[in-house]
Amino acid sequence: MKNRLLILTAVLVTANCTFARELSAPKSAEADTTKPGLVRIAGNATMDSPAFQLLTELSDEVGARVTGSPEARKAIEWSAAKMKSIGLENVHTEKWNLWKGWTRGPAEAVMLAPLHRPLAISAMGWTGSTPTGGVDADIAAANLFDLEEEAKNASKFRGKIVYVVAQGKPKQSFWTIFGNYASFLRQLHAAGAVAVIGGDFGFKPEGMHLTHTGILGFFVDEEIPVVSMAKEDEGQIERYLAEGKSVRLHVNIQNRFTSGPVESANVVGEVVGREHPEQVVVIGAHLDSWDLSEGTTDNGVGVSCVLAAADAIMKSGVRPRRTMRFVLWTGEEQGFGGSLAYMKQHASEIKDHVAAVVLDNGQGPVKEFQLGGRDDLIASFDPFSDSLENIRDIKVTAEMELESDTAPFILAGLPGINLAQDPAEYKFTHHSEADALEAVKPDVLTQDATIMALTAYWIADRPDRFASPWPAEKTARMLRETGQFEKINAFGLWTFGNLGQSPQ
Repeated sequence: MKNRLLILTAVLVTANCTFARELSAPKSAEADTTKPGLVRIAGNATMDSPAFQLLTELSDEVGARVTGSPEARKAIEWSAAKMKSIGLENVHTEKWNLWKGWTRGPAEAVMLAPLHRPLAISAMGWTGSTPTGGVDADIAAANLFDLEEEAKNASKFRGKIVYVVAQGKPKQSFWTIFGNYASFLRQLHAAGAVAVIGGDFGFKPEGMHLTHTGILGFFVDEEIPVVSMAKEDEGQIERYLAEGKSVRLHVNIQNRFTSGPVESANVVGEVVGREHPEQVVVIGAHLDSWDLSEGTTDNGVGVSCVLAAADAIMKSGVRPRRTMRFVLWTGEEQGFGGSLAYMKQHASEIKDHVAAVVLDNGQGPVKEFQLGGRDDLIASFDPFSDSLENIRDIKVTAEMELESDTAPFILAGLPGINLAQDPAEYKFTHHSEADALEAVKPDVLTQDATIMALTAYWIADRPDRFASPWPAEKTARMLRETGQFEKINAFGLWTFGNLGQSPQ
């Protein structure tokens, strides 16, 4: 505790010194009006942050939060209660429906030949089951990089456990393969395959003896059971297959689907702006998680940063020019369900949205402000980033995070600002059994929450509006020119038609 206090004190001193220098030598009206609030927020955010306590509660008292589950409903109630206790205004939930609910059941595998030993597997989300009691079957390999040819000969997989491998050179981009994977799984099911080892799309999972769950497409479910297998077990199977040996497994996978849609909700609270309350800066993270562990790094860290940022701003007593809207979305793991629902429910207000600030890259320190394709905003953002240099050196780029809740804002022409973090350990904890509180360092979490609070307030309190939505034509052109079309199209989110195409 003493060491933590010393660390927080040092961060506060450096933050105050940095902002104080800028105050003593103002460069613009912005420096005169925004920096005093930032200094007050920095003090509360570093010296009196509830971030780690919030994360501990979410991890240990709520736990994993699969969208549509009773645990997810508990998380929604917990989040709304926390927003109210912080003192946010207009706290409420906004309901939306997920197309189908899913519950994980037992998943076990045993190698029967050439050796007899247990194997480590986890079912992928929104995938099906084997017959009760499981099945015994031989393994047959399918090449991820030649799905079209494998599908033509799908009958060879009847009665087999299909092992997806990535062999040779891909004939298509990864995102085209991703978009076709769900239909390939349906073809395997129709052909009579009994299960698929291919949760990592033919690649090996990260980490030592870890499996990683997830969904295999946006808003899709598969009747065939699909699993992730620990890379050590996959490696042995691959060696046997390479030697021409038959590999036989027993697999028993039991999951449950609901018969129809299930209700979920986003959680919303605000600090209403003092001058332009109709203009909105969103500060968000996704509340849902997967269920192999506690859902701490994906995305309990983001949730605690959003709530701790709100707490610091409320304690500071500052009220920005524009409204700060704190949003915790559900359904991100099933294809941005909650944030897409938010965009529909607030469609009439999107023209007045200024930006979205989102954290969803794990437990590492923030290293980059990614402005979501808006290279026109880099020059105005750079001075703010420079003001944080004694807290942390953070670069500013126009990079895009299109695999999180920033995506719907980017597609709407807004800066979906991703607080990109150091990913070194996240690849292990991501969607795995290691996604637990032990992976998080309290001092790093506090700094990330502080940076989120300062970023959002700086955007909301600027004398001049930071950004407005681009027209659809301009957004589509930017996405095409930056090579994002195939990814967005694979997600089923390309709504621009032929907009943005270069003239022939």
